Amino acid sequence: MPSVLFVFTSANKTLSGRQTGWYLPEAAHPYWVLAPHAKIDFAAPAGPNPEVDEGSLQAYLNDEGSQKFLKDETVKSKLANAKKLTEVNVKDYDAIFYVGGHGPVIDLANDPENAKLASQFYQSGKIVSAVCHAPAALVGAVDADGKSIVAGKKFTGFSNVEEDLVNGAKDIPFSLEDKLQALGGKYEKAAEPWGSHVVVDGNLLTGQNPASAEPLGQAILKALK
Repeated sequence: MPSVLFVFTSANKTLSGRQTGWYLPEAAHPYWVLAPHAKIDFAAPAGPNPEVDEGSLQAYLNDEGSQKFLKDETVKSKLANAKKLTEVNVKDYDAIFYVGGHGPVIDLANDPENAKLASQFYQSGKIVSAVCHAPAALVGAVDADGKSIVAGKKFTGFSNVEEDLVNGAKDIPFSLEDKLQALGGKYEKAAEPWGSHVVVDGNLLTGQNPASAEPLGQAILKALK
């Protein structure tokens, strides 16, 4: 059975002071796609009990997969025992998946341990995947030649249009779309804001927004087989 590492943000405040964290369906939906077929561990920069974005709790009150995730005893245990990034051995996993939320732009983007981890996964030919704001976690990741792993690659992530619609620019240090394009990435997005969009380019797999989380989970599962 393949192994997948889910990486959560440990950030719980945005630049404007608003509560944040990991975005509920962006963990829940891929989890339920992958859990029957893969061993899953959780990790975060600060380790156990990364904080969930409270806005996502409210927005997904009636979402079955999200509510099941919150109540599941196995999930609770994984969150309570989340590894620190420094405790992760890349050899133990076939894929890394970064859960979205504004948090990753604040902590994972600047975390040297995370940059090292993402680089190791990528250079080992393992799956590197991220949804919504979480491709921000890849800004420090490099290939064997020291070039950004997004350089020359097609990718997606939360769009500038979507950021404007949630009035989120004030909450984060940079625009995801602009930053990864500046690193040489070729940005793609759905025809309409909030539309599902997944991009697979080699071992780099990305999803645009919450609606893309489950389809990204399916793409990860396909790539693992």
